[in-house]
This record gives sequence, structure tokens and C-alpha cells, in this order.
Amino acid sequence: MNWGILIGVLAYEVLLIVGLGLFFARRQEHQKKEGGFLLSNRDLPVAVVAVTLALTVLGTPHIFGVFEMTWFLGAGSIWFGIAHAVLLVVAITTTALWARRANVTSMPEFIALIFGEGPRLMVGCVMAGLIFGILTLESQGIGIVFATVTGVSIQQGAVIGGVLGILYVILAGMKEIGWVNLINCAIMYVGLILTMVFMSGALPEGGWGEVANFYISQDQAQMLSIFASPELLFTFALGTILSTTFCQSISQQLIQPAMAAKSEKTIRRTLWLAVPLNGLFCVFIASIGLAAKANPAFNELGPKLAAPTMLLNSLPGWLVAWLMASLLAAVLSSFAMAVMAPATIFTIDIYKNFFNPDAGEREERIVTRVMIVVLGVAAFMVAAYLPPIVQAMNWLFAWMTPVFWLIIIGLFWKRSSAAAVITLAVTWIVNSLWSFTALPAMVGMEGQPNVYPCLLVGVGLGVILTAILPGKPGLFKALDQQPAAEAVPAE
Repeated sequence: MNWGILIGVLAYEVLLIVGLGLFFARRQEHQKKEGGFLLSNRDLPVAVVAVTLALTVLGTPHIFGVFEMTWFLGAGSIWFGIAHAVLLVVAITTTALWARRANVTSMPEFIALIFGEGPRLMVGCVMAGLIFGILTLESQGIGIVFATVTGVSIQQGAVIGGVLGILYVILAGMKEIGWVNLINCAIMYVGLILTMVFMSGALPEGGWGEVANFYISQDQAQMLSIFASPELLFTFALGTILSTTFCQSISQQLIQPAMAAKSEKTIRRTLWLAVPLNGLFCVFIASIGLAAKANPAFNELGPKLAAPTMLLNSLPGWLVAWLMASLLAAVLSSFAMAVMAPATIFTIDIYKNFFNPDAGEREERIVTRVMIVVLGVAAFMVAAYLPPIVQAMNWLFAWMTPVFWLIIIGLFWKRSSAAAVITLAVTWIVNSLWSFTALPAMVGMEGQPNVYPCLLVGVGLGVILTAILPGKPGLFKALDQQPAAEAVPAE
């Protein structure tokens, strides 16, 4: 076990997380304004919101997932990063602004404003389950980072990382996450740049040109292009863009940092920082993956171990420690929001909505902290068994596809609670049938991602049912016509 690296990285993370967390926690104790823990009193500036948006959807799949995808898809794996860049553009210019304008604390609460309590409960349960799946995946990622660099087991690494992830959020909530992210993001990108510089010097004679020659000599020149084949573009690129955008752009995990922004103007200004910070990450990781496969010394290790082993053998010890801190910055930031989001949903949409409508800031903070611990412990306990969660993510993401379009319909056209409930139920049934029956083969779409049928059914049925069933004017139309407090709920 490499104790020096482990102790150094843990010391850095604990000092940063606990130091900033205690600082902001003490300030919150003297503030009575509601929303301090969950939404940082809605006072986060542009840089903090931008970095948090970028890092929230940048975690384990962007590191180890892309390392593995690069082995089979080559540069095409960069579409995974492009998909998340598109997601951020869509969220920042639409759903994040709408949620901030509505002054809500959770996305299910936003759904209730549009469609009422029935759809709120349906969406809240599915969204919380989806985010918990992501949380478990991030717990595995933390374990893999520790195991790869220090020699501890993945299970032990998941526990160590789970404790760090809980500390990342539990002391001061959203404000702690945001400001720790700002510092960690700087550390992460400096570490990645230094890694690429040192790794380039350690490549075989010929450098990156020799990497390209390897794929050309193996008759795999397509691995060097993101436009390798129409099949790649349709099944992987477009499927990933659609499933990621329509799910995550209305997810509590991504939208909560935007809800904590100072204003809608603050959110708009994050576009030019959040998108490149997130999108460029995959370029670094895919380049490392391509180089590892092209290097005979590491090729025989296979897709899971080649890239991490190459980095460990190519970098000086101090940079290995820095790289570990960089990778942890990416994974811990996602873990923090993945545990904060379902805890917020439980506090606002279950505890406060059903059991204690008069709960104030202190009660919300206590309940949220309890749920953070419960969810965090559950996540790294599940992660210890290493379930194949990645394979389930496309199926989980597809569950939220109709919600995105129903929100648009309910904000700008017409609100019908009945149309929303029926559309959600039918689309979710189709999603399950697509995964667990021979339905794709029966309709000639075997191998196609779940987002396609969910998109067709969700949009088509949502539009048709909204048109024929009774309802109220879209929420933003209603708010333009009368005070928000008097807006009539959907039928």
C-alpha cells in the first residue's frame, strides 16, 4: 500500500472539506433565513454555480467509463463528453432558469406547481431512485480511485471515499459543496494538464504520431475519429445525447445548484464556463485511453487496467498524488450532489409536504443531514458488492424522458394532471417492456437505446392527451395573468 500518497491526499481533502465546511456552518448558525443549508440562501455567484454545474455531471463514468469506452470506440467515446456539454447548454438556457424563476427548492415541488400532487409523488420517487443509482456508481468510482493508486481494496476505498463524500456536504450543505468545488476544480485541471505534459514525454519514440500509427497499422483508423460510422452516431452518440439531456436537465442533482444562484442572470452567465469545463474533460481522458491501448507495455492489461497502470508507471510520485486528488475532485463533487439531491427531495417532498408543513430552517437542516448519512452509508455498502450499475443507467435515464417534455407542455401550453399521470405511466411501462421483453425485436429496433421509444411515446402521448383532456393554461401564462400565490392548480 502506498501510504505516502494515501495520507497526503486524505490530508488535503479533509483540510479543505472540513475547513470550509466548518467556516460556512458557523456562519449559517447565525442566520435565520430559510434555505441556507439546502440552497445557500440563494446567494451563490457565477463562478461557484458554473463549476458546480460542470462537476455535478462529471464523475466516475467520465473517468473509468471513458477509459473503457475508448478501448472499443476510440475517439468516439468523446461523444459522452459532448452529450454532457449539450446537457449543460439545454439546462442552463431552459430548465435551470425556469426552476429558479419559480423559486422552488426541489424539482418534484416544481412538478407540483405545474401538475399537482399526484405527478409530484410519481416523479419524486423515480427521480430519487435514479439519483441513488448514480450515487452508488460514484461510490464505486471513489473505491476504484483509491484502489488503483494506493493498493487498498475497492470496498475499503468506497468506505473511505464515502466518509469524505458525506463530509463534503453535511457540514454546510449547498454552500459547502459550491465553494469546495471551486477550489477542487482548479486543482483538477492543473493536475490533468500536468499529467498530459508528463505522459506525452513518456510515450514511445514518435509520441502521439506513433499512437496514431498504431491504429492505422491495425486497420482501425476509424478509432481516431469521432465520426467513425453511422451506427456509432445513431446508437451511441445520438442516444447518449438524448438520454442524458432529457433526464439530467430536469434532475434535482443538476438543477439544485442553479436554484441556489443569486439570480437568473447569474445562471445565464455560467454557460461560458460550465460547458467547456465539463466538455473538455473527456478529451483528456479519451486521449489517455487511446495512448494506453497503443502502448505494447500496457495493451495486454485490457480496457480496465491499461490506462490507470500506464499513468502510475509514467508519472512521478508527486504527480500521482496530484492526479489522485484531481480524480477524487471529479468523483466527490458528483457524489456530494448525488447524496444532497435525494436528501432534499425527502426533506421537501416527503417530510415537509406530508408530515411537518411548518418545518423551518433548523428542522430542514436536521432531516437533510440525517438523510445524507443514511443515503451515503447505503450507497457505499451497496457499492461494496460492485453491482453492474452502468448497464442500468440508460434504462434509468429513460424514465425521466417524458418529464422533460411534460414540463415544457405544462409551462407554456396547458396543464392537465390526468394527461401527465397517464403519459408517465404508459411511457414507464414501455421503458420496462423495452428492457425486459422481446418488444425491440418485434418492432425491428433491436439494440436501440431505451430513450427512442420513451421519447416517441412520451412526446406523442403527452401532446395528444393534453389536447383532448381538460386543463388550465400553462403555468407561466397563469403567473403572467395573476400573482403566483393565486395561480390555480392543474386539474
